[in-house]
Amino acid sequence: MLKIRKFEDHDCQIISEAFSKQGWNKPIEQYLEYFKEMELGVRDVLIAELDGQFAGYVTILWTSDYTPFRERGIPEIVDLNVLIRYRKMGIASLLLDEAEKRIRLISKFVGIGVGLFQDYGAAQRLYVKRGYVPDGKGIWTKDRHIGYGEKVIIDDDVALYLIKEL
Repeated sequence: MLKIRKFEDHDCQIISEAFSKQGWNKPIEQYLEYFKEMELGVRDVLIAELDGQFAGYVTILWTSDYTPFRERGIPEIVDLNVLIRYRKMGIASLLLDEAEKRIRLISKFVGIGVGLFQDYGAAQRLYVKRGYVPDGKGIWTKDRHIGYGEKVIIDDDVALYLIKEL
């Protein structure tokens, strides 16, 4: 049975270890910071469990770090992750459903950033299928637009930002 629930402090260790087992570097400090931000009301974190086992999570940043969203008061869905063994089971979609439902209570729009290389291919397709479209601002890295002819290293910080009307 799939369950979406609120993040709890004991989840920090569980999440970090689960991603470490599949070879991903997701240090516990990241989740401790998420928990602190959640307590401050800066971020919401939703956990997906399948049959009582951690399967994935998503966060909502109520005030986006991405300038065009922040200036328009658009909350941003950030850091959607589902463990590899639980993919293609609809878990990411259910996490997004719940995040969008919460955002809809305070905003007519939701934003999301997506990476540009192949590792993000499934996410790119998922977001388009869910009605997200590019916000028209081009490619960004950290909080800076990448200009024509500019050379950058493509990594997790380089993203195309998408928006959806709820």
